[in-house]
Amino acid sequence: ANMRASHPFLVSLLLCSVDALSLPKRRDFLATSASSAAALATDVLASPIPSASASDGDTLQPLTTTSKLQLPPIGLGAWAWGDAIFWKYDPRNDEDLKKVFEYALSQNLAFFDTAELYGLGRSEDLIGRFRKELCKTEEEYNKVTVASKFAALPWRSKREDVVNACKKSVQRLGSPIDLYQIHFPNSWSNEEYWDGIADCYDRGLVKAVGVSNYGVEAVRACHAKLAQRGIRLASNQIQLSLLYRWPIDNGLLDTCAELELDVLSYSPLALGFLTGKYSKDNLPSGPRANLGKDLFAAEDGSYDKLLATMN
Repeated sequence: ANMRASHPFLVSLLLCSVDALSLPKRRDFLATSASSAAALATDVLASPIPSASASDGDTLQPLTTTSKLQLPPIGLGAWAWGDAIFWKYDPRNDEDLKKVFEYALSQNLAFFDTAELYGLGRSEDLIGRFRKELCKTEEEYNKVTVASKFAALPWRSKREDVVNACKKSVQRLGSPIDLYQIHFPNSWSNEEYWDGIADCYDRGLVKAVGVSNYGVEAVRACHAKLAQRGIRLASNQIQLSLLYRWPIDNGLLDTCAELELDVLSYSPLALGFLTGKYSKDNLPSGPRANLGKDLFAAEDGSYDKLLATMN
């Protein structure tokens, strides 16, 4: 899963992803998921900001660090930590998740990627709670790196929407966010979002800013916009695996290297299909089952050959 050997700027994340393994399916699935998520998230994410607290963000001093964000070579995606719809999250498993957090901390690989949409804040809550309960010293606390994301949903069209959402995420996580990302672009408010994440940086709510699911033109535009304010675009989080090589073929990976962005590759294990866990007789549940059927039905046997090579 770690591709830094060939691309030193690449960070591989073991992220659970809804994205499909071919571009048309990926787009169709994302469209369906985004529509469902928007309906579910309206009440939660459009609600007023809670009253200010010590972790609100406005009480924090702006961070002055301008050096490049240093990320571990591998991280843990926390979408499943709270998502009951796609990943069948069950609160009774929270202690197991806590053990995963503790193990990552013990291995100096405590890099967690979450988002406000993951469990509608539950994922951020869990990470903040585990960090508070398990990190007994300042040194241990500082070993944890957290990336989160702003959901660019249709009713959010102003830069203040980004700041307000970020404040909520900071409250749930209990500390400033190491890397705050725009989860996905939309068709009308992207420049407002870029100003918003820059405002979050200037207020000390976040230590670095990035984007996710951005193509070549969008990542160049965001990079240029932030540069006007003297802020570095740190990263672009994209789907990338041995089964999904589109960012390599379309030049996106080269563009990120040119702009000196870290690339966070989500679904490097292709939704689990590169683990060797599944077969045509043992498919995953939910939407991934149809993807598995297509993979195992390949007439040229290319998928089976790939697994054999990996083994």
